[in-house]
Amino acid sequence: MLRFNDIADRVLDYDPNADLELLQSAYVFSAKVHEGQERLSGEPYLVHPLEVAGILVDMRLDDVTIAAGMLHDTVEDTLASLEEIDQLFGEEVAFLVEGLTKISKVQFRSARARQAENFRKMLVAMSKDIRILLIKLADRIHNMRTLHFMETDKAQGIAHETLDIYVPLAHRLGVNWMKRELEDLAFRILQPELCGELERMLRGRHAERERYIEEVKGIVEGKLEEAGLSGEVTGRLKDLSSIHAKMTAQGLSLDQIYDVIAFRIVIEGEAEHVYAALGLMHATWPPVPGRFKDYVALPKPNGYKSLHTTVIGPYGERMELQIRTEEMHLHAELGIAAHWRYKGHGGREQDDEQFNWLRQLLERQRELDDPHEFLDTVKVDLFRDEVFVFTPRGDVLNLPRGSTALDFAYGIHSEVGDHCSGARVNGTMRPLAHVLESGDTVEVLNNPNQAPKKDWLEFVVSGKAKARIRHAVRLAENERSRELGRGILERELRKSGLSLNRLVESGELEPISGKLVKGGVEDLFAAVGYGRVAARSVAEALRPELAEPVEEPEARGRKLRDLFRRERKTGSGIRVDGHGDVMVRFGQCCSPLPGDEIIGFVTRGRGVTVHNRECRVAFELDKDRCIEVEWETETDIKRRIRIRVTSRDTPGLLAKVTKTISAAGINIGSARIDTHDDRTATQTFDLWVSDVRTLKAMMKEIQKIKGVQAVDRVRA
Repeated sequence: MLRFNDIADRVLDYDPNADLELLQSAYVFSAKVHEGQERLSGEPYLVHPLEVAGILVDMRLDDVTIAAGMLHDTVEDTLASLEEIDQLFGEEVAFLVEGLTKISKVQFRSARARQAENFRKMLVAMSKDIRILLIKLADRIHNMRTLHFMETDKAQGIAHETLDIYVPLAHRLGVNWMKRELEDLAFRILQPELCGELERMLRGRHAERERYIEEVKGIVEGKLEEAGLSGEVTGRLKDLSSIHAKMTAQGLSLDQIYDVIAFRIVIEGEAEHVYAALGLMHATWPPVPGRFKDYVALPKPNGYKSLHTTVIGPYGERMELQIRTEEMHLHAELGIAAHWRYKGHGGREQDDEQFNWLRQLLERQRELDDPHEFLDTVKVDLFRDEVFVFTPRGDVLNLPRGSTALDFAYGIHSEVGDHCSGARVNGTMRPLAHVLESGDTVEVLNNPNQAPKKDWLEFVVSGKAKARIRHAVRLAENERSRELGRGILERELRKSGLSLNRLVESGELEPISGKLVKGGVEDLFAAVGYGRVAARSVAEALRPELAEPVEEPEARGRKLRDLFRRERKTGSGIRVDGHGDVMVRFGQCCSPLPGDEIIGFVTRGRGVTVHNRECRVAFELDKDRCIEVEWETETDIKRRIRIRVTSRDTPGLLAKVTKTISAAGINIGSARIDTHDDRTATQTFDLWVSDVRTLKAMMKEIQKIKGVQAVDRVRA
């Protein structure tokens, strides 16, 4: 267990003026309020806040941040209050602790909704002080290190969340050691058997690799000394998650992956010395064409600078070299924490370039009301490969790989994108969907009469472009619906001798709008235009004598049954807003299974279409016509889904896979086998499955088969 004295000594090493009294008080308070609490490991709960504080010390953060790290769970998990934290430790510590307090009192319909809202809150908080996110990342690192004490299902859910949110955020902040460790810990939880197999295979050549690393280090150090350069050379085996990602992407076995060792050369000096070292390495070993990347001249958006190259090293083995200065290395490992700056008493001066991505995410938050849509949109921009494109003036714009001329226009400014009518790429006219490459120079052509179109969503890649186009399209659709609804209502009221204009001017329509749509008159027009409220219902609400005698309605449930009722239950296994007798169809784009988180979409005349909440098509739907749906608790419905098994092309493997599927009680509808020149095979199965738990258990068993590299659920 980490002791307080260890933390204090390490803080004084880099900050002799640190407020040790503040840290001591935070430690004592945390120990007091967490007394009697235990972690799942059986350790005292105090171990966790101390470990979080230790990680913050590793990042060389200030005393206020470390104190907040020790106190980060006190308001969430004990009887302590924010007012108490404020009184005892000051406003700044209390602000950081408040930013770390989760949304615990709000009830959500799904874990994904909770995740999305927590992410929103975290973004808003860290926009005010980025230290909130650094503490959150330290908290997640320690939780991931001890995740093996948790039940498998819950642990895997947290591992997925880590890959979806925390790994990309660590990447964006440039804290590379955190990104690597979080990826590796998540991989070990999600793929334990595969992880064990890789470790066993790598262990077999451990001594050989250690000798290779020492030999290469000796050669590099000798070459640097001959050239009058000073620097530190290190070599390491790449992380298991990184090795596995390369195996999966290239369809290779471990024996076919050559560059599993990465060397880092940290040079004493300036940028010119880094290029000199690169020249030495290329003079010593032949470089692999197309594998050189200059992040010194063109840094990554998170500020990362380094030269990357791959060479054919001793014994004909490929090896990756990263060459950087000491300052570049400090930033590469600690990211934003490496150049933390303060003004006055804890005030913070934020670097414009470093925080530009965060401002863009917050702009997107304001444009996207739906938390699921927001979460999935920002994932695109948080973790991406980039292309570097130039404006006519020579300014560099970083965009996700695969970006188009239209993405570039939105990257310049939202208004530029909205009115973009074409582009010149390297002096040649290109369509908006033209895919850009690094080094392209792009000039945007604008037309004030141009407006965003829904089909633009089919080819844009960047989150900023998607969010802005969706927002604009939705506004346009709402406006059209309001105009349509106003016209429909005007004609209906005229039949009853009523004037819509007079009703609006007199304010008589306002209370009716509040009752029918819980909004204003304009919202009522939109609801009529969308078909959610019948114009006749408005007339009857205004003049009750116009209504025909009917039985007392059952509010929303009755309306839904009137809209979508069939003569008998559909047997779909779906309940719509609590009712099971609604006409339901399933989206062919995502084929949801019982156990998947789902959302419904009200169609015109065809009932409710059910989509997986993560379905890409679902994000394009009109959110005003989305409705909550859920699986019935007891259903024997089996749904057709597709899985893909990527494996080595070995005899008997297909038989083992089909046997595993049958053992799970799952019927195979069809199967297709494709073999490839690199001696791998792709097996695609259409299966009839009862629920997602059965599917996941079966896929896990297939993953254990020797020679299987990946098992994926395929969505259209």
